[in-house]
Amino acid sequence: MEQKIILAELAKDTLIGLSANPKYLLSKYFYDDTGSAIFQKIMNMPEYYLTNCEHEIFTQQKKQIIEAFLKETKGFDLIELGPGDGLKTKILLNTMAQGAIPFNYIPIDISKKANIGLVKSLAEEIPDLNVKAQTGDFFKVMKMLNGHSSLRRIVLFLGSNIGNFSEEETDTFLGQISEFTQKGDKVLIGFDLIKSPEIIIKAYDDPHGFTKDFILNHLARLNRELDANFNLSDFSQHTSYNPQTGAVKNYLISKVDQKVTIGGLEKSFHFKKWESIFMELSQKFELETINKLAFQHGFRVEKHFTDSRNYFVDSLWERR
Repeated sequence: MEQKIILAELAKDTLIGLSANPKYLLSKYFYDDTGSAIFQKIMNMPEYYLTNCEHEIFTQQKKQIIEAFLKETKGFDLIELGPGDGLKTKILLNTMAQGAIPFNYIPIDISKKANIGLVKSLAEEIPDLNVKAQTGDFFKVMKMLNGHSSLRRIVLFLGSNIGNFSEEETDTFLGQISEFTQKGDKVLIGFDLIKSPEIIIKAYDDPHGFTKDFILNHLARLNRELDANFNLSDFSQHTSYNPQTGAVKNYLISKVDQKVTIGGLEKSFHFKKWESIFMELSQKFELETINKLAFQHGFRVEKHFTDSRNYFVDSLWERR
């Protein structure tokens, strides 16, 4: 049933996006099992500084982060949205488990395979950890979780995933987080900061071709799940960065004049030669903007945890 719902949403969003002018597809569909596996490769690239920055923050400042979590509480539910393989989070989980801190870990991921892998690795590495993994859309699962526990909630949204949202989507997302939380609850959100355009471009237009594979997998997914006939070799990836707005944008470009049929939609789409499909936004932020976002959605910034190069920040907010 859940798979049918996801397929119906994918079909609807694909029809809307490819019927628009200019065309677009939603980046949330990158993360099927294949896409999630490719993204693990991206996170391990030396050019993809975000992973190393956040890993440094968690390694060097784990004590301060955990102390902030425990302020005025004895136990909590640690809810992580989109944990992937949990590489960075495990630093905190290990430390808290060793310190006998009472908490439940609730990872929520849209990929069932990613969740199964995470639960298995946690069982091997931190056997005493209380894990309650949930698979599905973040906010549908969070709605289901409402009222299940009287413990304080700490929500993790790491890796600068928030940068994939438009301004409107960011407001909607933070509004939903605000509704889900109560006074004293906390969120820890990863934000990629504005920096040298050279450094940013290398992270999103990598020499290994992983980003290209990741973006093209969206079309491969449409072939697999919606009976489309995209020829992936007829599309190339293009990355742009605007240093004035802090927006990295990824596109797919049709290299030929072509018609693509999507059987699941019973519809064909025409692509002109060099026509683009907007695929993903990766927004970079200033600290001032982060402070404003927190205040506008009912939070106060408790602390910005930054790496040694000030490339990245994990910003801890408390619900007012």
